[in-house]
Amino acid sequence: MQINENFLNLEQSYLFSTIAKKVTEFSSSNPDAKIIRLGIGDVTLPLTPSVVAAINEAVQEMGEEATFRGYGPEQGYDFLKNTIQDYYKTKGVSLDLNEIFISDGAKSDLGNILDIFGPGTSLIPNPVYPAYLDTNVMAGRKVNFLDGNEDNNFLPMPEDGSGGDLIYLCSPNNPTGATYTREQLKVWVDYAIQNNSIILFDSAYECFVRDANLPTSIYEIEGASSCAIEFCSFSKTAGFTGTRCGYTVIPHTLQVNDTALNKLWLRRQTTKFNGVPYIVQKGAAAIFSEQGQKEIRTNIDYYLENAKIIRDGFAELGFWLVGGDNSPYIWLKCKTDSWTFFDKLLSEAHVVGTPGVGFGTNGEGYFRMSAFGNRENVIEAISRIKKIF
Repeated sequence: MQINENFLNLEQSYLFSTIAKKVTEFSSSNPDAKIIRLGIGDVTLPLTPSVVAAINEAVQEMGEEATFRGYGPEQGYDFLKNTIQDYYKTKGVSLDLNEIFISDGAKSDLGNILDIFGPGTSLIPNPVYPAYLDTNVMAGRKVNFLDGNEDNNFLPMPEDGSGGDLIYLCSPNNPTGATYTREQLKVWVDYAIQNNSIILFDSAYECFVRDANLPTSIYEIEGASSCAIEFCSFSKTAGFTGTRCGYTVIPHTLQVNDTALNKLWLRRQTTKFNGVPYIVQKGAAAIFSEQGQKEIRTNIDYYLENAKIIRDGFAELGFWLVGGDNSPYIWLKCKTDSWTFFDKLLSEAHVVGTPGVGFGTNGEGYFRMSAFGNRENVIEAISRIKKIF
């Protein structure tokens, strides 16, 4: 018996376990302290009425013989794919239904997509969402890093890395909140085409973009359909973190050595994935109804106002930062190392954020704050922070 020894090459992640330990110890020593958590990436607003109504209706259908459904199509029901197709039309992007694959979230597909690629080199930003790096280590792929830093506003370009056949881009970015412009993404698309690379574009936070000049899909960029796969999720869009639904787009025109990646992914999914439950997909489809869109926008506006409060508060204190305008995350320069800053916020303001070093070496000296919280808590947290700086 042999194990996949690539797993032994994974570095142990102590970020969130260390945060939890520090918070628990502080709470035990200070039982009366009201701790406000602004480090989480989980939404706090519940599913909207339109989504709940659709899910309840689907539950009733599943309880009736005439409307009961068993195994569904692994790539998703057409009723949901149709709504996604129409949503992309509002971006000026035309998709074939068979280019859309419904999933249980972007994280799963971002990891599983490596099944259809052989050995090679992946180009991954630093700092980065940890799942990008870890899944490549598991797959035994070599990793080169893109140097995200203050000089490039944490939006690294091709010259900031040494190349790879797979290129990971996330915009708006987690953890930095920085968002690529059309011009910047065009450079990336041209680079990928010239170097026979594939862009894996994570658009999980596209719904937070309010600047009409910023793209929310890689396919808004000319040439992207020949070099990019797009991943999206309803987790942040509509509070589906516990409900689990998202989608991946693989254009028919995307090929490697005359092999269509769409067909490979279809075969992978039909072999290894049973599909997202009908009930969940009905709820997801309700997101794209006229009323559903109004409800979702209200929720996103709420988080963006939280982000503005956090961003403005730290800006008033003189902190360098990015994000918070078209993203729920604010990435700020600590003026100390990341963990010292964490300890100061916890001990003196009773506020919890996320040390940037947990997202990679380039995160040292930076800190992530999240807008996924209660408005009163956000206001109180910033008020406390202002008192200690």
